[in-house]
Amino acid sequence: MARDRTPSRSRRRAAALAAAVALTLAGAPAASAVAGSPATSLGLPLGHDVSSHQKHVDWPAARSEGARFTYVKATESTTYRNPYFHRQYAGARRAGLIRGAYHFARPDRSSGARQASYFVRHGGDWRADGWTLPPALDIEYNPYNRKHRCYGLGWKRMVRWIRSFSDEVARETGRRPVIYTTADWWDACTGDTRAFAADHALWIARHGTSDPGSLPGGWSDWTFWQYGVRGGLPGDQNLFNGPPGRLRAFARGW
Repeated sequence: MARDRTPSRSRRRAAALAAAVALTLAGAPAASAVAGSPATSLGLPLGHDVSSHQKHVDWPAARSEGARFTYVKATESTTYRNPYFHRQYAGARRAGLIRGAYHFARPDRSSGARQASYFVRHGGDWRADGWTLPPALDIEYNPYNRKHRCYGLGWKRMVRWIRSFSDEVARETGRRPVIYTTADWWDACTGDTRAFAADHALWIARHGTSDPGSLPGGWSDWTFWQYGVRGGLPGDQNLFNGPPGRLRAFARGW
């Protein structure tokens, strides 16, 4: 995801790998973005995700470059709130983008339910207005401690943590969260559980390729694909797996 700090060396390497895909976005209209990707020929809606690292986003410019949706980081653990969130979130809506909020998971800090409640109170709410995407959970390798990449949790505890987060978001908003992850993390940290595929939309991250690749346990399809960390839009580059009308319906909860 778009970070609140300078990208690490590993993220810079990922950006280099994504260049063949993402550079085609720079200054290009939506129809020609991600040249050579199967998604391109389908005319899938372009989007991006941002955090405080992007600060003051030029939303009208992003829309003119092809953006039709965005996710904005709202919270992390129960101690961090993106200081630019409200400006970014409102700015996206004024520019005509369908937008949603995401939470960066810290399973080592507190329960899933507690972090979900904090998230909903500080930007992660949802309404069926056609402009608000369901809340999203960003869960990936621990960027703060390489020795505890899965935050010190075994597979069963991690699955319980995600379920606790999801149940609380559903209780407070009426929607299950979108789950952002990688196939590698899901396998390593949940044992490739199939427990969430039936009722959670998948936001798969896979950079520098022409397709999202193999999906995590149980999912037969993806809803969002983060295909690069750089491109013509601020932050990370994404696609929605469906026509524009389906994107609006997904936002409404249909």
